[in-house]
Amino acid sequence: MMESYIAVLTKGICQSEENGSFLSKDFDARKAYLAGSIKDIVSQFGMETVILYTALMLKKRIVVYHPRIEAIQEFTRTLPALVWHRQDWSILHSYVHLNEEEVEALKACTGYVAGFTDSEVSSRPDLYDVYVNLADSEITISPVVKEAMTMGKLHKEIGQLIVQSAEDPDKSDSQVIKDISLKTKEILATLVSLTEVSDGNEKPTLNSEALKQKRFPPATENFLFHLAAAEQMLKI
Repeated sequence: MMESYIAVLTKGICQSEENGSFLSKDFDARKAYLAGSIKDIVSQFGMETVILYTALMLKKRIVVYHPRIEAIQEFTRTLPALVWHRQDWSILHSYVHLNEEEVEALKACTGYVAGFTDSEVSSRPDLYDVYVNLADSEITISPVVKEAMTMGKLHKEIGQLIVQSAEDPDKSDSQVIKDISLKTKEILATLVSLTEVSDGNEKPTLNSEALKQKRFPPATENFLFHLAAAEQMLKI
């Protein structure tokens, strides 16, 4: 067993007379990432899907409630695909109980997507920035992040793009994700164009003056500033 594990780890292949060959390249992780349906999420939440997109982009805390764990798992595993450029499914905590140990472990994380089957979680605003009542198709933004999550023209454009792409019967889920990803790359390129490298730092940081000089609408400027913080592009 250990020999087989090491062979896959080092060579990407394992062969045996009993079980034949195993090639790790035949099991692309991205296929697992696409297991859920973005189109189903958009069908349920429409333009409000942009709230989920914004929360994920800004690495906010999303709590999802539904009495059925299967519904939570199907929904939550799809959300990270909205920020495909990160390829980060480690933010998922699909089944959390409201006990002290699990809650404290969750609080130790920064941004996350956490699923609960206990409706009492709605009374725990200390656990979320965005609360999704999946059973009632309702999304609530916490007052704590209202300023960071202010919606404007850019968000409307993103929302319309997501809805139009998802409602196209000729497009698959992977094509919808690609459309969203291209828009995200466009936003990130704008952000990068407003950065500078200084003080010997290898990582570029946001030039706040350059951001102001662009005279973006207030909500767009606000979003880019908080996105820079999420991407660790702010000077500390």
